[in-house]
Amino acid sequence: MTGPVAALALRGLMKSYDRPAVDRLDLAVRAGEFYALLGPNGAGKTTTLRMVAGLLKPDAGSIDILGIDARADPIAAKQIVAWVPDEPMIYDKLTPLEYLAFVAGLWGVDPSAAEIAAQELLDDLGLGPHAHQRCESFSKGMRQKVALAGALVHEPRLIILDEPLTGLDAVSARRVKEILQSRVRAGATVIMTTHILEVAERMADRIGVIIAGRLVAEGTLTELRGQIGQGQSSLEDMFVALVDSEAAA
Repeated sequence: MTGPVAALALRGLMKSYDRPAVDRLDLAVRAGEFYALLGPNGAGKTTTLRMVAGLLKPDAGSIDILGIDARADPIAAKQIVAWVPDEPMIYDKLTPLEYLAFVAGLWGVDPSAAEIAAQELLDDLGLGPHAHQRCESFSKGMRQKVALAGALVHEPRLIILDEPLTGLDAVSARRVKEILQSRVRAGATVIMTTHILEVAERMADRIGVIIAGRLVAEGTLTELRGQIGQGQSSLEDMFVALVDSEAAA
């Protein structure tokens, strides 16, 4: 990639278990874009993102995050990254405000600034009325929103989300989408996996499709239609065509 430093650049990334989960993956995400990483179950999406977030060690390859070699300097890379898994992991005995204060403290955020940011995030996510309730009584959707707020409280420059809309009702999902789009407008980069293809079609600047640990197609919706030869097809139709084509190969 030429021009400005990429938000994320993967080169030859590999991870195997009993078979390759990520197979010599090359991927570049531009700074300030909303990128959707799609693929069928078991395609390697979550494994890839967990390696980017520093939660898994690659077998081979390089990970550069905004010019930082994440394998050589993982702490510096993690300081500018947010990771939100599909299963929210929060502390049940804390309230949302206590949890956000705890997370902000881990990142060294000034307490007064963290308190303002936390309250704004909770209000934006519709959690303001529950800010002082213990998280143990929350639904999965509420827990997911608390986890998202915790990931954003330190103002990360690269936001990685694995199925962020899981368990959310329509109103909550819209709020989450609005927050993510506002972060992109402010200069952050979002990488998201989702099985809700309509969301990717509406929100993503570019879309990558990964199958069997390899990137098989990438581009804007218009570019994907040109690559696959389906001029007016929906993303769902193109995705199914790609999966079927790879299965037949």
